[in-house]
Amino acid sequence: MDWQPSCSIELLQLRAQTLQKIRQFFAERAVLEVETPLLCSAIGTDPNLDFFTTNYQLPPKQQTLFLQTSPEFAMKRLLATGSGSIYQICKAFRNGETGRFHNPEFTLLEWYRVGFNLSQLMDEADELIALLFARSSLQTTQRVSYQNLFQQTTGLNALVFSYQDYADYARSSGLIDAIAICKHDHVLWLDFIFSHQIQPHLGQNALCMVHGYPACMSSLARNNQDNPAITGRVELFINGVELGNGYYELSDAKEQKRRFDKEVAVRKVLQRPDVVKDERLLAALEAGLPDCSGIAIGLDRLLMLLSNSATIDEVLAFSISRA
Repeated sequence: MDWQPSCSIELLQLRAQTLQKIRQFFAERAVLEVETPLLCSAIGTDPNLDFFTTNYQLPPKQQTLFLQTSPEFAMKRLLATGSGSIYQICKAFRNGETGRFHNPEFTLLEWYRVGFNLSQLMDEADELIALLFARSSLQTTQRVSYQNLFQQTTGLNALVFSYQDYADYARSSGLIDAIAICKHDHVLWLDFIFSHQIQPHLGQNALCMVHGYPACMSSLARNNQDNPAITGRVELFINGVELGNGYYELSDAKEQKRRFDKEVAVRKVLQRPDVVKDERLLAALEAGLPDCSGIAIGLDRLLMLLSNSATIDEVLAFSISRA
């Protein structure tokens, strides 16, 4: 049995130094560090995510609890009580995710800035990444819209789904498997094409921020006032690696409930495990979420990039195979 760590002592030190820099970054901006429960009575409804459950024994009662895939919902409840801008560094858990860039238990940095629009949040994320990569070969920051990027790469309209056009593109591009996998699901087509044709080329020795995602892909972001077909969402990429995901946060409780219900229905069709909708989050939104933007960054992937590591295992003290 291999009892030794997955990573070197030097990378343990790099992790500690990186966390220290992040905490100093937010301390200088008066952003409050918080801790929220990772074991909760509800969970997100995203059909693409699997989760871990456990049984809470409190005789004579038993309760199913969920390990959180993100601290987002609890942090929004703090925002609704007047916490002001907040951040958290914590573990998150996603079942079935293991591979070069995935470990089922991973570390997230998540922060919310009250009064920030998406552009201001992107500015701050850019400042943080620049600080952390100060001595690396990271050269510049690129900002591109999802729709323009998709159009330039594929010739397809990301906002208007045409099965025939998408299928024709798949055949001409050697992505024939997409036809059987994606069928008539617009979101699956967008994810498949983006991950195969676009993402690998993003942020070569640079930070690339892709913003303005189609509304069908972002259940927690506000729709754009001028164009409801797109949302206030941004994703960060460096050297083709997805690093972070941020939103101009949806604050409409009724709209959020409608989106949750839609995702729950999709999960049933796909025969995914049942979820418990977070009614406490909906109550917090009803009480009033301040105007804010938030983003989550995977710190293990960040450390991979900082250390030029080939796999996530190389930056973890103990990967799942040694846990």
